[in-house]
Amino acid sequence: MLESETLPKRDYVLQQAMSLDFEDRVFVMGALEESLKGVDFETPEIAFAWATEIERRAEAYEQGSMSAEDWREVMARLRGSDVSTQRTHS
Repeated sequence: MLESETLPKRDYVLQQAMSLDFEDRVFVMGALEESLKGVDFETPEIAFAWATEIERRAEAYEQGSMSAEDWREVMARLRGSDVSTQRTHS
């Protein structure tokens, strides 16, 4: 019996995705993220939890106990490229 026949489909797909190298996993992650755009996962509990977390982070940043990074630099680092020379002024 093949492994794909014994595992639930999502577990098999996840196992296969996790065996990919970093660049390919980032590609799959981006494709999955793109496929979920416009899907509303928000419930009142999730909205409250996010609002609480945002407030906590904003207070920590304002008090100097948390730093911030440009999201483009973080994403570039995760994707393995350098955008510091591509930075746009906004």
